[in-house]
Amino acid sequence: MLDDRYAIVHKLYPYARSADQDTGVEAHHPVVIIGGGPVGMAAALDLGLQGIATLVLDDHEGVGEGSRAICFAKRTLEICDRLGCGDPMVDKGVVWNLGKVFHGEDSVFDFNLLPEGGHRRPAFINLQQPYFEKFLVDRIRQAQAAGAPIEIRGKNRVEDLDVRDDGARLNIATPDGPYTITADWVLACDGAGSPTRKAFDLGFEGKVFQDSFLIADVRMTAEFPTERWFWFEPPFRDAGDSALLHKQPDDIWRIDFQIGWDVDRKAELQEDRIRARIDAMLGEGVDYELVWTSIYTFQCRRMSTFRQGRVLFVGDSAHQVSPFGARGCNGGVQDSDNIAWKLAAVLKGEAPETLIDSYDVERGLAADENIRNSTRSTDFITPKSEQSRIFRNAVLHLSRSHDFARPFVNSGRLSHPAVYDGSGLNTPDGLPQGPSITRPGAPAPDAPLGDDFLLDKLGRGFCLLAIGTDAPLGIDLPVLHIAEPAPEITARYLGDADAALYLIRPDQHVAARWRTATADQIATAQARALGKETP
Repeated sequence: MLDDRYAIVHKLYPYARSADQDTGVEAHHPVVIIGGGPVGMAAALDLGLQGIATLVLDDHEGVGEGSRAICFAKRTLEICDRLGCGDPMVDKGVVWNLGKVFHGEDSVFDFNLLPEGGHRRPAFINLQQPYFEKFLVDRIRQAQAAGAPIEIRGKNRVEDLDVRDDGARLNIATPDGPYTITADWVLACDGAGSPTRKAFDLGFEGKVFQDSFLIADVRMTAEFPTERWFWFEPPFRDAGDSALLHKQPDDIWRIDFQIGWDVDRKAELQEDRIRARIDAMLGEGVDYELVWTSIYTFQCRRMSTFRQGRVLFVGDSAHQVSPFGARGCNGGVQDSDNIAWKLAAVLKGEAPETLIDSYDVERGLAADENIRNSTRSTDFITPKSEQSRIFRNAVLHLSRSHDFARPFVNSGRLSHPAVYDGSGLNTPDGLPQGPSITRPGAPAPDAPLGDDFLLDKLGRGFCLLAIGTDAPLGIDLPVLHIAEPAPEITARYLGDADAALYLIRPDQHVAARWRTATADQIATAQARALGKETP
């Protein structure tokens, strides 16, 4: 079922015949993105804002049915702020920081995902994926009007991909017949079932968990607070072995039920069976409307490498995790954030092609971290033996009154940005007494800066952040000088130091930091962050 509110954002880029189909020769494009979901659109917008001509090919004409991904993390919102589309997402989304865990009828504990102040964005918003994609496409249309070289072609399906040392040749099917183009680089953002990956006959190794979960989006006016509620062994047992409740915009609520592995999926998707589960949860007499339903299984898998020559796999095409923890779409947007600036630097001649290898290293580390956390969540939510179930329930029982047990409760370790520890792009830490959260490789945390916030002032390129000190003479990059830092900046960037210099990458990760540094040291760190040979 497709709700009318989703239908208004459904057809975002209807098919139109392109000039490439009439030239009689193979047109060439610097970057082609296969797949127009949130990851592909974020990458296209990022590249286009950097002046890189980018073509998006999608076999559909817009978003699909249902809410699908709904939890968008603070880091993803910060990336969207840099791309210029964070505000409408937050304005439309349901903001939340709090969550509750239940075992049966009993509340186990509450948690706050953003316990400290001084951040522009909340820990999470809930926003249906169709809206998220619409806001990205709206921003692309604005950027196009301002001259950004981005093109989106709906109903353009890549049928064949011939990869060469210097690029790729793509055969494309359309309603008007086939045509062929070439590209310097291809980003495969075509999802977990990636036809591109399958065409290469590449492995997708990992684990499929033997359990099934029913998603139901329902419209209702309810008194539940705007929090994440998760039940282990819920008292409404007909609903399943676990349940999750989230509020979305438009009075829509996401409900997930754990229904077991050996089930008749067709029967479970019958409306009367779904309503029986929801009625058991909400109680008799609650008026609601079914908007969308689906059944999924947990999968934690990844490719062994995300690069195949001039083809780069981004998002779910490269890795897949269970939805508990909201690490899928958030991780994919962070993939695009990592590759876009690197690809732009290579295409502009500012960095060697070997810089692209660091995408596989850094985002491979992030994928491993996400899979590790997702697997642990799945093992806790769905015990595989009676002994494991006894252990889990003992942890839940202890957590009601003992703080030490609560870190062991795992209803989904929620998305957190990766720190690229050990990346070859990092400069050894020159501020060892500085806070761990801003060590080289870490994403720069936000903090108040006058009437604004720090991340909004860093820009889209390399930036030197000078806190309580002056930048050395002779550096060739923008400087953000903070003479009198707010307490939050002191806590997050200085620690016990009285001053610091931070070199921030275009994706707002820390490349290097020092108490003091010369212009040559900063230039060397920037060269290292661009993948160049350094002394």
